Amino acid sequence: MGLCFSRRSTTVKRKPSRRITNHQSTGAGVAGAGGSNRWSGMQRNGREQSMIHERALAAAMLLQQQLQNGVGPPFDRSTSLRYPNGGSKKNQGLPRCSSSRARSLTDPLLQPHQLVNQDVELDNIETKHFVLVHGGGFGAWCWYKSIALLEEAGFKVTAVDLTGSGIHSFDTNSITSLSQYVKPLIDFLDKLSDGEKVILAGHDFGGACISYAMELFPSKISKAVFIAAAMLTSGQSTLDIFSQKEGSNALMQQAQMFLYANGNGQPPTAIDLDKSLLRDLLFNHSPSKDVALASVSMRPIPFSPVLEKLSLSDIKYGSVRRFYIETSEDNAMPISLQESMIEKSPPERVFRLKGADHSPFFSKPQALHKILVEISKIK
Repeated sequence: MGLCFSRRSTTVKRKPSRRITNHQSTGAGVAGAGGSNRWSGMQRNGREQSMIHERALAAAMLLQQQLQNGVGPPFDRSTSLRYPNGGSKKNQGLPRCSSSRARSLTDPLLQPHQLVNQDVELDNIETKHFVLVHGGGFGAWCWYKSIALLEEAGFKVTAVDLTGSGIHSFDTNSITSLSQYVKPLIDFLDKLSDGEKVILAGHDFGGACISYAMELFPSKISKAVFIAAAMLTSGQSTLDIFSQKEGSNALMQQAQMFLYANGNGQPPTAIDLDKSLLRDLLFNHSPSKDVALASVSMRPIPFSPVLEKLSLSDIKYGSVRRFYIETSEDNAMPISLQESMIEKSPPERVFRLKGADHSPFFSKPQALHKILVEISKIK
């Protein structure tokens, strides 16, 4: 949360309104230094006070115009305002979501012709509503970059906090079933009006969650996108999927810490992750500030839902169009495991994010966004 506050604070400092306030404060200080009688006279003279106000507004407008023209104080401006090829700014509808954050070196600045927000024709898209479902231990907070990008492109976006995740107040150790864990998602889908459809996107354990929802509400889901996610077949549990890599992922085994809220003699109630290993496991290509955000925001993963085997039918789950987004540099869910799931239950199309770690919404936000928009446009 502290990181988000810091980011917002930086953005506020760049707004012309803050600059106006600063200039006005400085002007008051100078006037005060010139003598109290002079300042009192200015206050009594409404005409002079109006002139000062007009001058302040004129100065603010001039400063804003200078900033727009690339002239201004020597600070690092938004990457969305840079034109590395020296081209004209005309007709370059650059997205503004990254204006207050440094761009990851693994997700380089896209050229104007690559930015999908320029040519998205929402009128030709069947479904304009994305529902983002986080993975185990994460929360709705992890999608902040994707939310900004999609909304700026004109989409409606909903990011849910599953039970005991994010800011949801429920105790993770008390979750005893998958249905209990995904209840916020199910409640949301249940309230959708007749005929309204969404694109479900699930990450990590969120893949099992959207699969559960696809079985219940196939008519309300236009497409399902699995992002480095558990894509199960009927009769499988998430544990079955992850157990396939036992012995080959020592880092995961080192990071896992089982919690026993019901006593050591009882089964585990949740799984926590060693904060010192989060970067290597989940964020090996992500910006440091996003790792810091995750380290103070992640919560334990409920254990019972991970054990639960799903019952998925061809007539319901199988009727929803599926797409998979692979993450090539994933230390938590190796690419070999992702390909194994894809081979056993082939989706309609597979996309690969090169250079992405297990958290592409942090490490490759622009590239992930481009794929999500492309999927939304597939007829």
